[in-house]
Amino acid sequence: MSGSLDSRSTMKRYVYINDDLSKDLYCDNHISNRKYNVLNFLPKNLWEQFRRFMNIYFLLIACLELWSLITPVSPATTWGPLILIFAVSATKEAWDDYNRYLLDKQANEKEVWVVKQGVKKLIQAQDIHVGDIVWLHENDEVPCDLVLLGTSDIQGVCYVETAALDGETDLKTRVIPSACAGIASEMLHKIKGVIECPNPDNDIRRFDANLRLFPPFTDNDLCPLTINNTMLQSCYLRNTGWACGAAVYTGNETKLGMSRGVPEPKLTAVDAMIDKLTQAIFLFQIVVVVVLGTAGNVWKEIEARKQWYVLYPNEGPWYELLVIPLRFELLCSIMIPISLKVSLDIVKSLYANFIDWDQEMYDHETSTPSHATNTAISEDLGQVDYILTDKTGTLTENKMIFRRCCINGIFYGNESGDALKDPLLINAVATNSPDVILFLMVMAICNTVIPTKSKNGSIIYKAQSQDEDALVRAAAHLHLAFVNKSGNILEINLNGAVLLYEILETLEFTYERKRMSVVVKNCQTGKIILLSKGADEAILPLACSGQQIGAFVEAVEQYSQLGLRTLCLAWRELKEDEYQEWSSLFKEAKTTLVDRERRLAEVCQRLENNLEILGITAIEDRLQDGVPETIETLRKAGINFWMLTGDKQNTAMQIAVLCHFISPEPKGQLLLINGQTEDEVSSSLKKALLTMRITTSEPKDVAFVVDGWALEIVLNNYREAFTELAILSRTAICCRVTPSQKAQLVKLLKSLDYRILAIGDGGNDVKMIQQADIGVGISGREGLQAARAADYSIGKFRFLKRLILVHGRYSYNRTAFLSQYSFYKSLLICFIQIFFSFISGISGTSLFNSVSLMAYNVFYTSFPVLVSVLDKDLSERTVMQHPEIFSYCQAGRLLNPITFAGWFGRSLFHALVVFLITIHAYAYEKSEMEELSMVALSGCIWLQAFVVTMETNSFTVPQHLAIWGNLAAFYVINFIFSALPTSEMYMIMFQLCRQPSYWIAIFMTVAVGIGPVLALKYFRCTYRPTAIDILQQAEHMGRRILSLGNVNPHPRSLDEEVAPLAITQPKNCSPVYEPLLSDSPTATSRSICNNSI
Repeated sequence: MSGSLDSRSTMKRYVYINDDLSKDLYCDNHISNRKYNVLNFLPKNLWEQFRRFMNIYFLLIACLELWSLITPVSPATTWGPLILIFAVSATKEAWDDYNRYLLDKQANEKEVWVVKQGVKKLIQAQDIHVGDIVWLHENDEVPCDLVLLGTSDIQGVCYVETAALDGETDLKTRVIPSACAGIASEMLHKIKGVIECPNPDNDIRRFDANLRLFPPFTDNDLCPLTINNTMLQSCYLRNTGWACGAAVYTGNETKLGMSRGVPEPKLTAVDAMIDKLTQAIFLFQIVVVVVLGTAGNVWKEIEARKQWYVLYPNEGPWYELLVIPLRFELLCSIMIPISLKVSLDIVKSLYANFIDWDQEMYDHETSTPSHATNTAISEDLGQVDYILTDKTGTLTENKMIFRRCCINGIFYGNESGDALKDPLLINAVATNSPDVILFLMVMAICNTVIPTKSKNGSIIYKAQSQDEDALVRAAAHLHLAFVNKSGNILEINLNGAVLLYEILETLEFTYERKRMSVVVKNCQTGKIILLSKGADEAILPLACSGQQIGAFVEAVEQYSQLGLRTLCLAWRELKEDEYQEWSSLFKEAKTTLVDRERRLAEVCQRLENNLEILGITAIEDRLQDGVPETIETLRKAGINFWMLTGDKQNTAMQIAVLCHFISPEPKGQLLLINGQTEDEVSSSLKKALLTMRITTSEPKDVAFVVDGWALEIVLNNYREAFTELAILSRTAICCRVTPSQKAQLVKLLKSLDYRILAIGDGGNDVKMIQQADIGVGISGREGLQAARAADYSIGKFRFLKRLILVHGRYSYNRTAFLSQYSFYKSLLICFIQIFFSFISGISGTSLFNSVSLMAYNVFYTSFPVLVSVLDKDLSERTVMQHPEIFSYCQAGRLLNPITFAGWFGRSLFHALVVFLITIHAYAYEKSEMEELSMVALSGCIWLQAFVVTMETNSFTVPQHLAIWGNLAAFYVINFIFSALPTSEMYMIMFQLCRQPSYWIAIFMTVAVGIGPVLALKYFRCTYRPTAIDILQQAEHMGRRILSLGNVNPHPRSLDEEVAPLAITQPKNCSPVYEPLLSDSPTATSRSICNNSI
C-alpha cells in the first residue's frame, strides 16, 4: 500500500492484480465526456458565451437600455435578439451535451464479466476498478485498458480490432506476457501480482511497464510489458474465443480518455478580417458618439433651453452631461450587427453539409464519402497559398508490388520489369542458391506479419505495413512461404520442405533507427542469426569491413530513378555467448520505465553492426488516378506545392516529375540542398539561394530538394536564409523527414502569413495536419488516423481539386458577401438615425419604434441574405476549367478594407437617399412620426431587396422566395400590426398604402439609390472587366472561353517580407512563378491584373 501511495510522486502507479489495494487509490471505470450538469449548465454556458467581446458589448448595451432616462428605444430591441442568440447557442450546447451523456450512459451500463477476489461475476462496466481481472469473449468491446493475462489460444495470442482507437482496419496481434505463459485458464481466477506502470498518458503506441507475479505462479522475476501486451479501451476482441486482462487504467484515465479533448479553434482569414473591420466600426462608433454627444450638449445649452416646449430644468443631476452621449451610444450600437455571428455559424454549417453531400467527391472504390469535421473554416479552403503533402498513400495508392531486386550484386527483373517472372531468379530459388534463399528468408521472417488460414485452406497475411505484406507475398510466390506462427515458432515452407525458426528477440522499427531486426534460432541446426531490413542509409553503413557495397549503392540509385521504394536486407550469425551477453542487456533495457526507447536503441546498436549485406528490394507504389492533373490544375490556380516524404531523394524526385510537381529539364530545374556537415549544407544552401534569385526573372520552373539531415541543420542554424528560399520557390521536395520536421515546416510557412493546407493519410502525418490552417486526411490503407485528426477527410487525392476550387471558392465568395452585407444593413439604419438627429435637436431620439428595429434585424433583412449560400457566380464546370480565377479569392479581393469601404459608402449613400426623400415627401405634410418612420423603413427594405438581387449571380426558386417573399411578408406583418388598436402603428400602414406619395417616394428611393450603383457596376463590367466578368458574360451568351491568359496577382514586393530576415533581396521578381505574399492573408496588395481573352 505504501508503495502505491508513493507512486504519484515518482510518476508511477502500482496495480495489484486481483486485489482491492488499488481500488481506493484510482478512479473507477465511470466514463464522463459531458461538459455540463444540471447545476452548472446555466452559469458555465453563460460564462463561455460572455468570454467573447461582442457578447459582453451587446450585454452592456442591453443593460444601458434599461435606464429609461437615456434609452431612445425599448430595451426589447436589444434584449430580444440577444436572448434569442444566447438561447440558440445554449440549446445547441445542451443538445450536444445530452448526446454525449447518452453515449456515456450506454458505455457505463454495459455488462462485463469481472473476476474479483477469485469470483467471476457480471457487473456494469462503470463498476470496474484498477486491478480487477476483466474477462472478454469474442467480439466483446474492451471496457478499459487491460494488461493481457490469458487467452483461449494455447500460445497466448489474441487479435484485436483497433479501428475505433487509431483508425487502422487490420487486426493487431496481442500476446500475453512471458510470465503468464503456461498458466491454466482455471488458475487465472486466482492469479496475484503487481504491475509497475507509468501514470496515465495519451500515447496509444507506447506502454513501458513491468509485471511481477507472486508465488506460486512465478519465481518473482520482473517481466517487461509493452503495448503488444495490452488491450486498450474501445478495441474489440476478434477471432479469439476469450481473453482476460488486469485493468490498469480506467474511466477517463484510459489512453483513449486522455486523448479526448477539445482541439484549439482555428481562426480563418475571413474571421480575422471581420474582427479587424468590427474593431474599425467600433472606433468609428465611439467617434460618432463623442462628436454627436458633445454637439447635443452644446445645442441643449445654447438653443434647447430657449424653447418653451422643451421644458429643460435649469439645473440637472451630476450625470446630465452623460445622458445625450449615452443615448447616441445606444442609438449607434446597431452599427455592429448582433446577428452576424449566428448568421455565419448557420451558413458555415451549410458549407460543411454541402461537402458531405457532394456525390462527385464520393469514392466508390472504398465507399468513402467526403466529410467536413470542422464546420467553421470552409472559406479558408478558398484562400490556400501552400499545399504540403505526404507522398505514400496520399499521392500514391499505397498498394505495394514487388518489382525488382539486387542480390549479391546480381540484378533481377531489370529486363521484364518483374523480378517474380525473371527466369534467373526462379532458377536460383529452385537450385537453393544460398544467397538467394537467405535473402528471401529475411523477406519472409523479418516482419510483424501474421499468417492465418482461410476456410478454403489458403494463407492470408495480416500485415500492419504494406511494404511487409508485399515482401512476404513475393517470397511466398518464389516458393519460400511463411505458413504458420505458433507462439515464437515460425514455420517456413521452402520448395516443399518445412523449416522451423524460433524468434528469440524482435528489435522493433522506429523512425529514428529506420530499421528493424529479428534474432532467430534455426531449430534444425541450432544456429542463432540476426536478420535486418531497413533504409539503405540505416543498413549500408553497418556493413562488415571488407564487403564491397558499390553494387548495392548502384542498385539503390537505379531503383530510385525509377520511382521505386527500396529496402536494404542484411544478416549475420551470432555466437551463443555473444547473444546471451547481449540478451541480458536487452532484457534490462526492456524493463526500465525511464527513457526505455532510447536505451533500447543503444542496446540494439550493439548488435546491429558488422552486417553482411544481402541485397536491395524495389517495390512499386503506383500513383493514384488523377494526381498529375489535380496538381497541375491547382498549380495553375496559384497554389504552391511542397512534398514532405520519408522516402529517399531520387525516389521522391522521380515521383515529383510524374506528379507534375516539377517539370523535367530543360524547362524545370532542381536545386539540391544536402551535405553531411554544417559547412557542406551551408554551401549548398547558398548556391541554391543564389540560383533562385537569378532564375526568378526567368520563366523557369525551379524547385529545391532537401533531405531530413540537411533540413535539421538548416532549421537550427540557417533559418533566415531557408525562409527566403521558401518565399522564392513555388515547389519544394523534402525527403527523409520525420513527423516533427513536417510540423516544423508547416509552422515556418504559417509564420509568413500564408494559408497552409496539409494533406496526408497516415499516423506520421497527424502532427503536420493539426499544425496547418487546414488539415485534410485521406481515408487510406494506413488507417483513419489522419482522416480523424483532420478538418476534412476525402477518399482520394484527386478530390482535393474540387474541395478547394469549388467548395472553398464558393464558401469564400458567399461569406465575403454575407459579412459585408450584414454591416451594410446595420450601418444603413444607423446612418438614418444619425441624420434624423440633426432635425431633432441632436437629442439622440430614435426615428424608428422598438418593434420595427427588432423586426428589421431579426426578420426583414436576415432571410434574403441567408439563401446566398446557394449563389454561384460561375458554374462549377467553368470554375474547374479556369482555375486561374482562384487567385481572386486567394488574394482576398472580395473582403478587405477597400471592398468594405465600398459597402460603407453604399450604406451612407443609401441612408442619405432614404432620409432626404422621406423628409421632403412627408415632413411638411404634418405627418405623424410613425408615418415618417414607416416610409423610411419601407425604403430601406425595398433598397435591400434590390441590393441582394443585384449582388446575386444565379437565381433559384428559394432565392426568389426569400427576396420577394420577404418583401411581401414585410407588408403583411405591418398590416397586421396596423390593424391592432393597441399598437403604436394603428392604421398607419393602411393610410400610407392609400397615398400615391408613399409609392412615389418608394419608387424614387429605389431609382435614386440603385441607379448610380447599377451604372457603376455596368461601367466596370463593360470597360474594366475582370476575368470573372468575362467568364460570366461568356456563360450568359453560351460561349466557351479557352484561355484567360495570365490571371495572376500584381508582382509582389518581397522587401517587406524578407526585410526582417536581413537577407539581400533581388529587386526585380517575376509574378509568374512566385507564391503570393502579403502583410496578412487578406491584404489588398494581392490584386488581380486586368485580363483579356
